[in-house]
Amino acid sequence: MNDLSPLDARLRPRLPSPLHEVRDERFARHGVRLLLKRDDLIHPDLPGNKWRKLAPNLEAAAGRPVLTFGGAYSNHLRATAAAGRLLGFPTIGVVRGDELAHRPLNPSLARCAADGMALRFVDRATYRAKGSPEVLEGLLSRYGDVVVVPEGGSNALAAQGCTALGRELAGEVDVAAVACGTGGTLAGLAAGLGPGQRALGVPVLRGGFLAGAVERLQREAFGAPAGTWSLEERFTFGGYARTTPELEAFAVGFEDRHGLPVERVYVAKLLFALVALAGEGVFAPGARVAAVVTGTPGPP
Repeated sequence: MNDLSPLDARLRPRLPSPLHEVRDERFARHGVRLLLKRDDLIHPDLPGNKWRKLAPNLEAAAGRPVLTFGGAYSNHLRATAAAGRLLGFPTIGVVRGDELAHRPLNPSLARCAADGMALRFVDRATYRAKGSPEVLEGLLSRYGDVVVVPEGGSNALAAQGCTALGRELAGEVDVAAVACGTGGTLAGLAAGLGPGQRALGVPVLRGGFLAGAVERLQREAFGAPAGTWSLEERFTFGGYARTTPELEAFAVGFEDRHGLPVERVYVAKLLFALVALAGEGVFAPGARVAAVVTGTPGPP
């Protein structure tokens, strides 16, 4: 299959994604309006920023096999594998942790395998060097003519794809907030917003590297910095895919209040951060704050 365009016609995404205001006294008492940008409803198999980042990369791949990277619970790997199943192209997932090769697959990786993804487990040192010419050449020599998509799907094409998210929110909100892993969504979101709007990123990983990553992606995608954005790095809760009893209780409470299943790795940390920031007076009275719901809870 050589023609993946137009993806919209073939996969029928729900775009623009819905924007709903929710009543929550933790915001209302400070005069702040909370809106949920339901990107999780874009597509059942490629929800949220996975659609926005993958779609331009898949169109560029034009049916060739796609090789990409992720951890054992990677939403990006699951979405790529699902796209391969739906559109009929091969996928290869390079997974961090060679010890996983000798264990039963967890539900996320089992879903990838069921969707036809070939899984290649590599040791953590090799994974850290995944962008080096040596590692890439080794993978290309093994798998041949493949399109390499980076971890999390974040590259210039992905950032360009995420500008649509900002354009959908133009004029609708004052602040658009998103949880961040690799920075591609924030880079594009900020570029797509209109004058007077700003984007807020809430990293879910420790390390303080994300500002540089977003700046690099914007230079590659747009040639220069674009839009107004900032990061709030206090809410990693120990790092990627880590949680605490406080965060878990918060997520359960939000689900009970609003009937929204809360994805724990990204969305829970974003919502927790916004409640805390509203309480600190970070948002001006009358501000409209949108939380971008980037995904759904993974397989049990």
